[in-house]
Amino acid sequence: MNHADARSADASAVALPETAAAHPPDAAAPRRGGAAGPVALVVGGALSVQFGAALAVLLIPRAGALGVVTLRLTLAALVLLLVCRPRVRGYSRSDWGTVVAFGAAMGGMNVCIYQAIDRIPLGAAVTLEVLGPLALSVVASRRLISLVWAGLALAGVVLLSGGGFDRLDPVGAGFALAAGALWATYIVFSARTGRRFPQADGLALAMAVGAVLSLPLGLAEAGTRLAVPSTLALGLAVALLSSVLPYTLELIALRRIPAGTFAVLMSLEPAVAALAGFLVLRQALSATDAAAIALVIAASIGAVRSRTRPAPAH
Repeated sequence: MNHADARSADASAVALPETAAAHPPDAAAPRRGGAAGPVALVVGGALSVQFGAALAVLLIPRAGALGVVTLRLTLAALVLLLVCRPRVRGYSRSDWGTVVAFGAAMGGMNVCIYQAIDRIPLGAAVTLEVLGPLALSVVASRRLISLVWAGLALAGVVLLSGGGFDRLDPVGAGFALAAGALWATYIVFSARTGRRFPQADGLALAMAVGAVLSLPLGLAEAGTRLAVPSTLALGLAVALLSSVLPYTLELIALRRIPAGTFAVLMSLEPAVAALAGFLVLRQALSATDAAAIALVIAASIGAVRSRTRPAPAH
């Protein structure tokens, strides 16, 4: 969900979930062992992200939604900075503007999605959030079929809301939609960051920016509760599960499978979130909710396949 990473591969052209960013796939890299290995890495990353989000829901009563965001971004930034050791010299003002915008979008996206999952079920929150990248993909596409996928996604949202978001809690639904809009912004700047900074340096620096921006909010809400050892331990688990581990798995996978295949797999994120919500949080889905999530997933997969399929020759 999230959540922030560095995948690019024409990020504006694909519908990606909470963990999308700027590790461009190496087209020349050998794809050893077929697709099964990379697919397992991507699925493992998605499971890690959403079960990390479910763990974050359990942490919210201790530290508050904003406190959880601060713990996740700060601890993930510390780990990435130690591992990547990014250089900070030699970049232009434009480069720094890009990474700051990336970090701000990352921080805002995390604040909104954690405010959402504090109010509505995890599966519903991620389903609404994924509409942001889906809308970006539809807008970036010049194919008429994209309107079909947009309509299918809209039908899923209407079904999920039951005709009115008051069933879900309108504030929570609003935060999830805002997270989706910021996710789309995040994808755009993640791609730009990936082109300007080597390896995962841009991700580490952007994560640090997001951590700095979120720190005053987390301290204002949770204060000294953030320093409780058990809370710090859970926060570190959320940071590792939702950021560090999935980004590493996805970086490896993106070197061995096409970006389109990767995006289709990531379109399954709402279903993974619903599974995590059920297993960890006992958030059962109704048949209507399951159908709504399925419609949004189908729309995401359709949009990705339409966007990545070569245009017919004229």
